Amino acid sequence: MATDAQGLTLSRANAEASVHFDKAVRAFTLGYGDVNAHLTTAQEHSPDCPMAELLRIWLLALSNDPTQIAKANEQLATLADTTLNERERAHREALQLTINGRWPTAVAALDRHLLNSPHDLTAHQCAMRLDGYLGRFHRTAGRSARALPSWSKDQPSYGIMMSFYGFGLEELGDYARAEAVSRKAAELEPYGYWPHHAVSHVMEMTDRPDDGIAWMNERQQFWTNPNCNNRVHIWWHKALFHIELGQFDEALAIYDDEILTAIRPVGTQLCNLTALLWRLEMLGCEAGDRWLHQHTLWQQQASGICSPFNEIHAVLAALRADDTSAYDTLLSGMRGAAADGRELAPTYRDVAVPISEAMASFVRGNYTDAVERLLPVEPNLWRMGGSIAQRDLIEWTLTEAAVRAGLRDVALSLANERLALKPDSAVNQHFLDAVQTISF
Repeated sequence: MATDAQGLTLSRANAEASVHFDKAVRAFTLGYGDVNAHLTTAQEHSPDCPMAELLRIWLLALSNDPTQIAKANEQLATLADTTLNERERAHREALQLTINGRWPTAVAALDRHLLNSPHDLTAHQCAMRLDGYLGRFHRTAGRSARALPSWSKDQPSYGIMMSFYGFGLEELGDYARAEAVSRKAAELEPYGYWPHHAVSHVMEMTDRPDDGIAWMNERQQFWTNPNCNNRVHIWWHKALFHIELGQFDEALAIYDDEILTAIRPVGTQLCNLTALLWRLEMLGCEAGDRWLHQHTLWQQQASGICSPFNEIHAVLAALRADDTSAYDTLLSGMRGAAADGRELAPTYRDVAVPISEAMASFVRGNYTDAVERLLPVEPNLWRMGGSIAQRDLIEWTLTEAAVRAGLRDVALSLANERLALKPDSAVNQHFLDAVQTISF
């Protein structure tokens, strides 16, 4: 019976299928390469290999696209539990939970499986991705710490496991260790998305934009290649470094020349466009017709409510494109999700809906209302999903709304908080300067 590179059994697979399955897993966990192409080759050699089919279904289920999720559900139904081994059953269970929108329970199922199977790279990646959708990327540090002692440093993809650990440490706030671990992981896996991404986050969170740009430039050959599936997000990070340095034109050029040329009309990528343009416009950059074009891309997404993080960004694009009908449809869908009793309902009720209503108030010039709606959400902002750096978009908007509302005490308090974390930030200095213009 064939095994994968980590020594785990691959049911109904021959040696050739195993080789291509391993290539698919590496592409999936590195964020580099064509996962589906490798799976197709694996299934040509062993058409009935369950893990190859399960990984293909994971790609659909993690898309946060309703059409793709429906397809995942159809394909999963063809895999009967009675024909699967223990690992495959664990993946099937977690997949069904994910497809049903039960993300926390799906992560719990994967975590339980990983206690028995710490070498299952696919399970590690899926759990991390789902935790990211839940705003809990930091949990990856603990999950990886449980598994790494079972790994040999000479084992294939050890650097990938290290990269998971490094990113979890960053989101946990352990920046020194996160940088050290992630730099080592980047040496072992130079084309890996996660180690490069983790160091970028460390530079962002520790107020080191010059170091961040240098890091990007040193490694440009590894992340600008079209095989890098997440290069759009890395360009987004580079744009943030320019913003922190007050180089707004450079950031806008990245939007136009790099991100737009590489973007695919899927929610996880479009969020980068929305978050970047929203920030730049608040800093005085002219958006021109960019919002209309961006909203058109969002409209190419299948209708449906399945990801609070993505839908909040879709709301921003609809508001800026002045498409009231699209905004109302999104808000109605989120209100429905808030009342449907499923696991994500509290997030929609307590976080996504209030943020969406606040952003409408902000765009329509009712800044005091935006502040009053966002302040109660701020302690629970993590629940919208994404990383700390991504969620800063909402805190940034809260601060700007307080400035525009003339709420001096609120705006000063928020600006002081931002400056305490990043005292050299041009953005945070901009907020402080704006506060000084508000009369007592």
